[in-house]
Amino acid sequence: MNETQSTAKRGLLERLATGPVICAEGYLFELERRGYVQAGPFVPEVVIENPEVVTRLHEDFVHAGSDVVEAFTYYAHRQKLKVIGREDILELINRQALRIAKDVADRHGGLMAGNICNTNAYEADDPGTHKAVRAMFEEQIGWAVEEGADFLIAETIDWYGEAAIALDVMKATGLPTVVTLSCVGRPRPSRAVLAARPGWNRGVYRPELTGRPVNTRTGAQRRSASPIPGRQAAAGGRLR
Repeated sequence: MNETQSTAKRGLLERLATGPVICAEGYLFELERRGYVQAGPFVPEVVIENPEVVTRLHEDFVHAGSDVVEAFTYYAHRQKLKVIGREDILELINRQALRIAKDVADRHGGLMAGNICNTNAYEADDPGTHKAVRAMFEEQIGWAVEEGADFLIAETIDWYGEAAIALDVMKATGLPTVVTLSCVGRPRPSRAVLAARPGWNRGVYRPELTGRPVNTRTGAQRRSASPIPGRQAAAGGRLR
C-alpha cells in the first residue's frame, strides 16, 4: 500500500490529530473569472454544462496543495435555483457536483466535503423562513451523504440562527462538520467576536469543545479571525 492509499483511508479528525488539513476553495469567483459562472446570480450551472471544467479546477486546487475537494454546490440550493427558474435541476446539479468532487478526491487520496452555504432566505424574526432554510439544508445534506461525503461544510453564513440550523442538520448525519461564519461589511474586531457554544471547535463538531472560526468579508476580500470564547451573541442576531 502506497502513502496516498494509506492517507485516503484516514478521515478528517484522524488527519487533524496529526497535523493541518488544507481545504482550498474559491471556485465561484475563479469560474466567474474564467467565464463559466454568470455574475449576479452566481449559480454553478457549469457543473452540468461543462463538468470537465469543474473537474480540472478541482485538480488544479489539489495540485496546489489542497487536501480536501469541496463539492461545488455553493449557491446550488433551492432558493438560488428558484431565482433563475431552474428548480428542475436542483438534485441533478447537486449530485453531479458531489460525484465530480468524489472522483477527484478518490483519485488523489483526498477527502470530499459536502457543502451548503447562506441561503439569503433566513430572517431572524420569521419562523417560516427557518423551516424553509432547514428544508433546503436537509435536501442538500441528504444528497451529500448519499454520494459519499467524508465530512460536511457550511460556509459564509452571516446569521447565527441560520448557522445553528445548518449545524443541527449536519451533525444529525454523524459526519464531521465544519461551519464558517461571515461578518458582512467593514471588518471590526467586534464582528469577529461570536458566542462560544458546546459543539463548536474550529468548525469541527465535537460535543466536548467550544469556539468556532469566522470569515470577515468586504466585497471580494475575506480574512480569517480567531474565535474568542465566552462572549455571547444574540441567538437570532446577524453577525455584524
